[in-house]
Amino acid sequence: MTTQQDKDLVLETIRVERPRPGIVVATLNRPDRMNAMTNTMFREFEELAFALNHEDDLRVLIITGEGRAFCAGFDLDSAEELPSMTPMEFLDQQELAARGLLAIRSMRVPVIAAVNGPAAGGGLSLALAADIRLGSPNARFNAAFVRIGLSAGDLGASWMLTRIMGPGRAAEFAYTAGLIDAEEAERTGLLNHVHPAESLVDEAIAMAELIAQNSPGGIQMSKRALQANMEVTSYAAALELENRGQALLTQGEDMPEALAAFKEKRRPVFTGR
Repeated sequence: MTTQQDKDLVLETIRVERPRPGIVVATLNRPDRMNAMTNTMFREFEELAFALNHEDDLRVLIITGEGRAFCAGFDLDSAEELPSMTPMEFLDQQELAARGLLAIRSMRVPVIAAVNGPAAGGGLSLALAADIRLGSPNARFNAAFVRIGLSAGDLGASWMLTRIMGPGRAAEFAYTAGLIDAEEAERTGLLNHVHPAESLVDEAIAMAELIAQNSPGGIQMSKRALQANMEVTSYAAALELENRGQALLTQGEDMPEALAAFKEKRRPVFTGR
């Protein structure tokens, strides 16, 4: 389904579809380059996130890749010019890429990565930026930064890997430039679940529908709490943030509606207001 909003949102490297109300599937659409990232794609991540965040009825964003890959990282055709950049020019390049992934991670609604194939380098970082990762048996994760003379501290990968896999596993993965298949990814927490390739996006949509059944405000505040409390340094600070979120939600329409629906033995009708 294509809406007027999508017609107004003209993207070169990402295809936007709406399979269900409130659910958007964004497909990286450079299959001939294994959906490798370009500066255009980094800018379009920001553009996509900005546009979707202004939609009150948005509930979940799903990101996947066209063809056999999820995302092969930065396009090597563009990488040849990197060594000739000055440090400040390279910093500008790095910050452009980082802003794109930060925009996806910072979306107010949950983001599901449907990892349909290899996710390498920046593609790994993109998958890590999602709240939930589902994969097909073809999913592969590779932190190949050290093989090309760079660091695994790239686009948030070092921060997320240690929190998802634990410091020891993350160190082994990063230092050996190892390859993790779908089975190991599920075992180490890189993937929440593995599904057959032909039904991967459908499974992501089904999970999105489960999320969309719940209070929109509750989901958004839960996401903020989960993300923010990965960064705070104390239990007391985490409690403070949680308390404020709960107090705020009691002033909306959804909590009274949920209580009324429970008493009346019916499904609640959430508005997010």
